Amino acid sequence: MRLFIHPTAVVAVALATTLLRAPDPLAARDTRQLAIVDKAGLTKPPADPGKRSAYLMSYFTDEDHSLHFATSRDGYRFTDVNGGKAVLSGRKIAEQKGIRDPHIMRGPDGAFYLSMTDLHIFAKREGLRATDWERPEEEYGWGNNRNMIFMKSHDLLHWTLARVTTADLFTEYRNIGNSWAPETIYDPQQRKLMVYYTTRDGNGPNYLVYSYADPDFTTLTAVPRKLFSYPDPKVNVIDADITKVGNRYHMFYVAHTAPGNIRHAVSSRINTGWSYEPGKVDHEQHASEAPTLWRRYNTNTYVLMYDVFGIKPNNMGFAETKDFVTFKPLGRFNDAGSPMKATNFTRPKHGAVVAITEREAERLEHFFQ
Repeated sequence: MRLFIHPTAVVAVALATTLLRAPDPLAARDTRQLAIVDKAGLTKPPADPGKRSAYLMSYFTDEDHSLHFATSRDGYRFTDVNGGKAVLSGRKIAEQKGIRDPHIMRGPDGAFYLSMTDLHIFAKREGLRATDWERPEEEYGWGNNRNMIFMKSHDLLHWTLARVTTADLFTEYRNIGNSWAPETIYDPQQRKLMVYYTTRDGNGPNYLVYSYADPDFTTLTAVPRKLFSYPDPKVNVIDADITKVGNRYHMFYVAHTAPGNIRHAVSSRINTGWSYEPGKVDHEQHASEAPTLWRRYNTNTYVLMYDVFGIKPNNMGFAETKDFVTFKPLGRFNDAGSPMKATNFTRPKHGAVVAITEREAERLEHFFQ
């Protein structure tokens, strides 16, 4: 039996718990989970006038395909708020019983917006489905999926939840092979949240598209359009991350020319006019993906974080830049000589970092104590 949810529906965790075909590994642990609520149940705390000098990192692991949070006060030393355990089980919120690629941002309304890929790449091995993928690989490719997951919160503890299926929303995308790694940025011209992600037609090459979300963050309101054209259309292009710095937008993405590394493009507009810059910006000799950019508090220094998946075990890599021309390598989490530390967790994948206040960090940490 499969749970059908209309793309614009907001769903509660309780709906999924009776449909699992294999036990949830999180169920046996004494651990708290974030609350899934409807729109009316969103908790909006009093405005926090504090400085956004702390950091919140969202990530997932291949071991549990679930959402994790880690906080930092200095942007160098990160501590998982739940002792390395997931804060929200992918089995409970995803049609494929697993999530990947969580991205978190803060909107101009002060709310937090979290978007994820609905996909479990080990679901057959774990008894969650009978086939390698949700649909035939020869038609829809490796890791094919249909849904993206959208969540919204004011306090980081109570979240709405929606599964968004572009194939059902737009006839132009009824034959897509995937909807991977959605991210969100505010478009000041449209005064809307722009959602951009990776897709492909059937089993064709991956490319980047963008659309816009409704205010409640439950669906897409416009037919997705192509975001960026790589010079070689046969190359798989994935994992875009866009940040506005001054009056320019900086996009980091992955072009899968061997071994696959982080690339950079610049535009004066949020969704078009991107300049192509040849060459990679990371210093890795192994394959990397999932770039994300964040600014160190009260400085003009930006940190580029990415997932070095080509090493075993995988790890996050880091570089710093002030001019977006030179990128100083910082190494990986817990590497000898690296200032970047993960104090109580290992093997994080496809993360994102957002600035939060000290009070917001404390509220989240205390919830999981």
